[in-house]
Amino acid sequence: MAQQLANTDGPPRVAAVSISDRKGVVKHNVPEARLVVEHGLAGDAHAEGGKRQVSLLALESIEKMRAAGADVKPGDFAENITTRGIAVDALPIGTHLKIGSEAEVVVTQIGKACHKGCAIRELVGDCVMPREGIFVRVIKGGRVKPGDVIEVLDVPGGNPDGQ
Repeated sequence: MAQQLANTDGPPRVAAVSISDRKGVVKHNVPEARLVVEHGLAGDAHAEGGKRQVSLLALESIEKMRAAGADVKPGDFAENITTRGIAVDALPIGTHLKIGSEAEVVVTQIGKACHKGCAIRELVGDCVMPREGIFVRVIKGGRVKPGDVIEVLDVPGGNPDGQ
């Protein structure tokens, strides 16, 4: 697992933070937002508690879609936090992450069913969010912004280094 979590360009980081005021639309990038305990990302239509409070997708996954011909950017897959330098889809359920200086989350779900009429799937014939996006529950609130470090605090069955 350590290799999957490693980043040769420094520690994993937040690439973008995105919200929308309604469900079913792409999200817009914001300079920062607040993760609220047992709720989600303040100001986002999907913040309503439950096990899928906040969604994460790796920038590397978005770049795969760009290589396939999609004109996409962070937030277009309706993810709240776009990461860089961490294979979020390789994190097991139960993994604890620290995002920025305060916030902590726990992975609750990997992937999701793509809704019928997904614009990305219709455009390029595929969508990475169902396979490579993850969902987390907020266990400690705090502000998050692009550039914040993402730290793996605990991985079920091992330590953050995969040993």
